[in-house]
Amino acid sequence: MTSSKHTNVAYKFAEADGVRVFYREAGAADAPVLLLLHGFPSSSHQFRDLIPLLADKYRIIAPDLPGFGFTDVPAERNYVYTFDAIGKTIGDFVDVLGLKRYAMYFFDYGAPTGLRLALAHPERVSAIISQNGNAYLEGLGDAWAPIRNYWADKTAENRQVINDAILHLEGTRWQYVEGVSNPEDIAPEAYYLDALLLDRPGNKDIQLDLFYDYQNNLTLYPAFQKFFRDTKVPTLAIWGKGDPFFIPPGAEAFKRDNPNAVVELLDTGHFALETHVEHIAQRIVEVLGDAIN
Repeated sequence: MTSSKHTNVAYKFAEADGVRVFYREAGAADAPVLLLLHGFPSSSHQFRDLIPLLADKYRIIAPDLPGFGFTDVPAERNYVYTFDAIGKTIGDFVDVLGLKRYAMYFFDYGAPTGLRLALAHPERVSAIISQNGNAYLEGLGDAWAPIRNYWADKTAENRQVINDAILHLEGTRWQYVEGVSNPEDIAPEAYYLDALLLDRPGNKDIQLDLFYDYQNNLTLYPAFQKFFRDTKVPTLAIWGKGDPFFIPPGAEAFKRDNPNAVVELLDTGHFALETHVEHIAQRIVEVLGDAIN
């Protein structure tokens, strides 16, 4: 699938939950909505190549989560960075935009964010694309070991281990290239931008707070799985099989609760859009085209 014409993407802000949410929008205003929810350590920038491939079919909405990208959280907001808080902010953002029906493409942190929206309003969700977006314990890979240690023992030392391992340029680059057959296929501007934004004053503490809070997503996994069973929402779980964080059993598990789930494993890593964007766009249309409404 290729895009032969220029796609107009608008770069906007919306006030929601006391937060100035940055988002990308493309496609016809009356087209079916596809909500793109990014993950750590990126932003809506990760969808820059996907949006033009789908904007002729869908109204694309891709926000930056609080703490990421260009979303602005005023200091006086006294924002507490948890996944519950992020879910509320993005839920309010969806309401501000008046989105009553949408499909969701979620990745990494976008999964617990989007699935909170689904629990609050299951009737709104027409379809799901989970690209390395986990909802099962068996989907957590060995790369979570230092974070699990932090969950078990919230010490400054364990917090520093995570900071030193991940929250710098080389740690960000590793997340992009690990599990990729040819790392030279990965454009460097993506991980440089992510690392630059992570380096903003105070942002590393935000990220460490979110790493600690991630354990609370695991307690919601049974509710997420019940949503899959109850709704049997058309789902495409399309994962980079070399992802060290979210491993293939997490993709396969979708079929356990949802007979309408299609699972596809790709020969790539965590950021599958960096290497397989045209294939993923094609599979969204082939598998879910009739369901997204």
